[in-house]
Amino acid sequence: MSTQTPSTAWQERIADDEAARYEAYARRFADIQRRKSARYGTGRTLHRKQLTAARGELRVLADLPEFARHGLFAAPGSHEVLLRLSNGGLNKASDSMPDIRGFSFKVWGVSGDGALGGPALSQDFTLINQEKFAFAGSAEFVDLVEAASHGNGALVKFFFKRYGFYRGPVQLAKLLKTAAKSFKGFTTESFFSSVPMACGPYAVRVRLLPASSNGPASADAQKDWGADFARRLATGALQYELQLQPFVNEKTTPIEDASVNWPTPYTTVALLTLPQQAASPDLLEQAESNVFDPWQALEQHRPLGDVQRARKVVYFQSQQGRGASAKPLS
Repeated sequence: MSTQTPSTAWQERIADDEAARYEAYARRFADIQRRKSARYGTGRTLHRKQLTAARGELRVLADLPEFARHGLFAAPGSHEVLLRLSNGGLNKASDSMPDIRGFSFKVWGVSGDGALGGPALSQDFTLINQEKFAFAGSAEFVDLVEAASHGNGALVKFFFKRYGFYRGPVQLAKLLKTAAKSFKGFTTESFFSSVPMACGPYAVRVRLLPASSNGPASADAQKDWGADFARRLATGALQYELQLQPFVNEKTTPIEDASVNWPTPYTTVALLTLPQQAASPDLLEQAESNVFDPWQALEQHRPLGDVQRARKVVYFQSQQGRGASAKPLS
């Protein structure tokens, strides 16, 4: 069998203490959310700053390979989409500041059992402009976010305390390099799930690839990424390819280590089209108040791995904290 052949032999490794640990993470994130909401108003813990929103259509393609032909991608068809673009940080900082950028969208009109039980309301994709996660698992990430929530001084102290006098500066430099990765705009950048989900009996990661016809952002787009994207969308449609990357074996494409960049090839399974449209205050409000959660998903696309399992608990607490729910487009 080729080392690139999609495999169903993936496994999750669930630790005995996970339930208690994830509940503790949720409490810590809830505290951060309360503190930041007191400053900025009710909102998310991470990806607090919404940049813009849009409507779109996801068209699932025909004749897909067997590993992809499950859940949302089981048959050709079109689905309505709600899109939210965001900066990844805890604060509502200037767009010119280095940050992770988020490209989240909710696919409506799905049919089947949901990953959270009951019928699925939507299939959500929460993508970022990083191909792999910054850490192998959730524990280190939660500690980092908590330190960052108290400011740059606390963040520097965290790195020295966690990694020591010699490794601390190295790890801090790696983080800053990740956050400062060159970003040229939402019309030209690729976005990634960075962590896996199920695709029927298979496991996959996701990439969103922009069409070359989208064209670049304006020269001063970093002053306001959302306004630049809205101006571009007001002049014509934008298109992206939604692609899946399969698990092949534990060594090459690990499920539990989110810091590993999977080397397997991507397959285009659907086209995301955002038709020409004007920015709408109502749509901006709908995207801001809606839930974008990888666990708002079909059971066939259940999120996989430690980072994703932690998200299930933390996201639920976060949604309760801001009174959010999944609300279809009106």
